[in-house]
Amino acid sequence: MVTNAPDAPVFPPGRYGRRRSPRRGRRWPSALLAVLLAAGMAALVWKLYGRYGNPAYQTTPPTMDQVSDRSVTVDFTVRKRAVGPAVCRVQARDHSGAEVGYAAVPVGAGTTVAVRYTLTTTGRPYAVDVLGCGIQ
Repeated sequence: MVTNAPDAPVFPPGRYGRRRSPRRGRRWPSALLAVLLAAGMAALVWKLYGRYGNPAYQTTPPTMDQVSDRSVTVDFTVRKRAVGPAVCRVQARDHSGAEVGYAAVPVGAGTTVAVRYTLTTTGRPYAVDVLGCGIQ
């Protein structure tokens, strides 16, 4: 006599073949695949963080002061990983977007340096940008 659980379906004997017992498959291939995938993702995160995550130089948005047809005073702050001096490229543009001034501004030693620089221009500046900083 065959005993089934009350909610289990009843199949006619011999019609569907015999039931298979649950197989215990090997789990190491899937575990190895998961470990390799995690290692690949960690390597990708490490590479992207090194390239984009912690820049060597960070600047605050520049502010303009004492704007005239021949010059503008620019104020910005530079945060550096290295303590040594650096150089930042500053550009002034007029209302049409054309460049009216450009300079390589020296930045003193320290990790956080406030910079105030008077940029000579060929026309009245409308906007000032710090294009980037690097080693002097």
